[in-house]
Amino acid sequence: MAELPHYFVRASVNLAWLARAEQSTGNRQTRNIQALVLTPTRELAIQVCDEARKLSQSSFLFEEFLVREKEAGRLKLSLKPLAQPKALVHGHCHQKAFDVFRPVQTVLGWIPQLDVSVVESSCWGMAGRFGYEAEHYEASKAMAELSLLPAVRRAQDAVIVADGTSCRHQIADGADTKALHVAQVLASALKD
Repeated sequence: MAELPHYFVRASVNLAWLARAEQSTGNRQTRNIQALVLTPTRELAIQVCDEARKLSQSSFLFEEFLVREKEAGRLKLSLKPLAQPKALVHGHCHQKAFDVFRPVQTVLGWIPQLDVSVVESSCWGMAGRFGYEAEHYEASKAMAELSLLPAVRRAQDAVIVADGTSCRHQIADGADTKALHVAQVLASALKD
């Protein structure tokens, strides 16, 4: 597998740490940090404080960051077709709720000859640990069986893409299929 370029940075930002760093050092540069967020923390950060709100305006989900960089001319990927010519994508509830699912489709669309389709689904019942709790397990399974899991089972010849960790677990447990994060799919498509 090809080595990931420097812009495939894995980063998480601890807002409390940044606030403490600024207070203890007097370093105002923390206000200019841009964060690449792989988990849905941006909207939570907005509720914390003014500093967090300012930081949230410069934080992006992985695919948002890539689209932004490509549109600015700073991202040039050399991609090859995948062994599987189709991708079935499940949008994380957070991505759908905050209208940041389109960048996922955009990024996957950069892969040559990849036919991308989206699972039309609403909540699939996991919500972090909710679906694993004994009192919610059956409801979680029933919700996943409404559209997500049947679509995954029908897509035998497609790479299954799901950014959410819980999404990938639900797919693995309910359809015995491994789903990949978009970063993994892009890494597979990078030319050697």
